[in-house]
Amino acid sequence: MDLKQLEYIVKIAEENNITHAAEKLFITQSALNQQLLKLEKELGTQLFYRSRINWRLTEAGKIYINNAKQILNIKKETYNKIYDCIESNVGHLSIGLTPGRGIAMFIAIFRKLIRLHPNLVLEPMELSVRQQQYKIARDELDVGFMTLSEAQRTNDNYIVLKSEEMVFATSKNHPILKGIDTSQPIDLSTLKNESFVLMNKESTNREIIDQIFEKAGFIPKLLFETKYTSSIVSVVKSSICCGIIPYYYAKLDSEYLSYFPIKEHPSWDMVICYRKGSYLSKPAKTFIELAKIFWNKQ
Repeated sequence: MDLKQLEYIVKIAEENNITHAAEKLFITQSALNQQLLKLEKELGTQLFYRSRINWRLTEAGKIYINNAKQILNIKKETYNKIYDCIESNVGHLSIGLTPGRGIAMFIAIFRKLIRLHPNLVLEPMELSVRQQQYKIARDELDVGFMTLSEAQRTNDNYIVLKSEEMVFATSKNHPILKGIDTSQPIDLSTLKNESFVLMNKESTNREIIDQIFEKAGFIPKLLFETKYTSSIVSVVKSSICCGIIPYYYAKLDSEYLSYFPIKEHPSWDMVICYRKGSYLSKPAKTFIELAKIFWNKQ
């Protein structure tokens, strides 16, 4: 069985387009098409329904791709185990990172990770929590750094690095501060007339925040929604609205923000996730330990 051929066909399926697949594989479209035709002749059936812009898997194609991915994952785990056995410091590690703090953490630990594993092929990817969970479950991602509540976890493995509260945040110049008792946690029910900027509904953060407002007994007035916590901070600093953000981001901009605990003390976890039953290579374990050290200092 030609493992390179397996990689080629899987890439066509991932891209749903042979031209894009060839570009990602750095080979000509003609060469990739020849590999596909050769395989289809061997199997006696087509693996894809062809069209100019979208290639879809046939039923036979779905069977082939599912098993091809399993074979490639067996190869990856076998190689990683051998690399660890002979302590070669080589291997491949794909890492999922949430925008913002995930990238900040990666920058902080990158040099030490590479110094400890100088021959490591590292593949960092900026992905949402939901995207990471999907890829980890399908064995398309080795480990992921994400933030979520316990209720939002899948059946895969989660290592908690740190827990943190969500806090109410506003500009130091916002007039609302005149009516707030800053010595007590905020009762959100007293803020139903204020405007808020929140994460969009696809985020794990928003799911938690919606529950916070539900307990407070009102639906917040939304100025707008965003994909990035940094955008919430920017808008809140302008004094045109309020926000609910993780403590980490409030602390980062404490020069410009006033922030307070919320009455119910809602919280979530920073975690490392990896597929249940998968092999954690030495580089993956090193990444996890470096992440723990980083967040213990924050």
